[in-house]
Amino acid sequence: MAVYALTGFSLVSLLSFGYLSWDWMKPGLVGEVPGDPMGKPLPAAAAVAAAASTALARPPHLIFILTDDQGFHDVGYHGSDIQTPTLDRLAAEGVKLENYYIQPICTPSRSQLITGRYQIHTGLQHSIIRPRQPNCLPLNQVTLPQKLQEAGYSTHMVGKWHLGFYRKECLPTRRGFDTFLGSLTGNVDYYTYDNCDGPGVCGYDLHDGENVAWEQSGKYSTFLYAQRVNKILATHNPKEPIFIYVAFQAVHTPLQSPKEYIYRYRSMGNVARRKYAAMVTCMDEAVKNITWALKKYGYYENSVVVFSTDNGGQTFSGGSNWPLRGRKGTYWEGGVHGIGFVHSPLIKRKRRTSRALIHITDWYPTLVTLAGGNLSEADSLDGYNVWPAISEGKESPRTEILHNIDPLYNHAKYGSLERGFGIWNTAVQASVRVGDWKLLTGDPGYSDWIPPQTLTNFPGSWWNLERLTDGLRKSVWLFNITADPYERYDLSDQRPDVVRALLIRLVRYNQTAIPVRYPAENPRAHPDFNGGAWGPWATEEEDVWEGGHGKLKNKNRKKKCKICKLRSFFRKLNTRLMSNRI
Repeated sequence: MAVYALTGFSLVSLLSFGYLSWDWMKPGLVGEVPGDPMGKPLPAAAAVAAAASTALARPPHLIFILTDDQGFHDVGYHGSDIQTPTLDRLAAEGVKLENYYIQPICTPSRSQLITGRYQIHTGLQHSIIRPRQPNCLPLNQVTLPQKLQEAGYSTHMVGKWHLGFYRKECLPTRRGFDTFLGSLTGNVDYYTYDNCDGPGVCGYDLHDGENVAWEQSGKYSTFLYAQRVNKILATHNPKEPIFIYVAFQAVHTPLQSPKEYIYRYRSMGNVARRKYAAMVTCMDEAVKNITWALKKYGYYENSVVVFSTDNGGQTFSGGSNWPLRGRKGTYWEGGVHGIGFVHSPLIKRKRRTSRALIHITDWYPTLVTLAGGNLSEADSLDGYNVWPAISEGKESPRTEILHNIDPLYNHAKYGSLERGFGIWNTAVQASVRVGDWKLLTGDPGYSDWIPPQTLTNFPGSWWNLERLTDGLRKSVWLFNITADPYERYDLSDQRPDVVRALLIRLVRYNQTAIPVRYPAENPRAHPDFNGGAWGPWATEEEDVWEGGHGKLKNKNRKKKCKICKLRSFFRKLNTRLMSNRI
């Protein structure tokens, strides 16, 4: 289930239907900005210029593996007590990305991977897409698989979508994937594929293409997804380029694993950590099976395998981001500094660790360029082609990252425009990194350092001291993240000049933001109205999201009253069903 650290609802987000935005340029919210002292262009216009021609002689096979809620500490080569021999070997033989950033929660990371754009440019800057929301990745966005299809690739997705499904046009098979096997919502049971979005609102969520895959119930998802990848590779012609996006459900809750994997960690005292560790090791073996299939069926020598986590680990569910600060759902490093590596025979400088600054939005232009696809400034990307930095060790074209600006998240009690030098309301949750500097405003989320749960006698002075002293009456933090990667020394008081410069940077980013898309839940999405499964429920005649305009547009206004009556009917029916169950 999605963490609620980033989903505190304001009254307006609970009651409004449609597209919510905050007018930051209103008097009293943002002061006059004299110009950006950092002197840097926003990345969207520079993305194409940074994408030097790196297309290979033959378009490579592209395999992107995304894990769910895997903590920064939870891989063998980061010193973990969890066994990940496959990931360790692949990373050691390739390039480890140790300055790699993702987003704090599920939907944002996935949307930025698929579009190459920041959340503020897709309207998805608040929380996640929930199962009953009439919301999905904006339909006007050209996705990564669509770009690869244009370049002649066969495209396949296996695993967790979590980018919306209220209309058929939102489904993976309508957004660029030739085939899809996986779940549409944020989390499901690993065996039964049931997902409950509140008491009594439960349904089955495993789909093959656009059909419900009832027959697969009972199969452990990590195994099922690896088997599907194997089948795709076995039936495809290796002379033709292929893109496979493998979005494992693992290691998101619920904590479920085959017993034989749990037995390996029987000595772990922390039960959640024991189950979690088993799930990580099981996922590691699934990756081993995928790489074995690449070699068996003739893909490996011309392949690029990218491994990434989607956000930080959830420490209350067995994950560990040690020694980083914070957890999933926060803008501290523990929420946004991810595990990442690239493994490929095509890398020119292998077996090394890269400190190049890379963000999840960079995979879109990087992979499209590798594929020989077309990019233009019209794509308005926030990502950069980072293949030269990965393959050859060149300097990364990226110098900054907008972690996010979320105008709907609960405002910090002690934040104000005055504390933001009249430039920025520091009550607003936001974070940006420019060069070595990282700025956080508002409420960044749970801020402790949490050692691995198996260390029962760890001296807790550092994180207890932080719990007692940090965060009191604060709404601005500044860190030199290169010199202080664990965020222990707040320099906001010592360097107000840097704070001011980064606040201006936030204003500049916010001036390019589109309104937030976070509509109210609709009772018609209830699985009971869809044969017991989660799936599309809205029709083409209904409201359509026109990304970038911040408005709802109706394709058929004449049918509006009928639709309103239908909605009212389903609300009453749903109320009766719920009362009977209670």
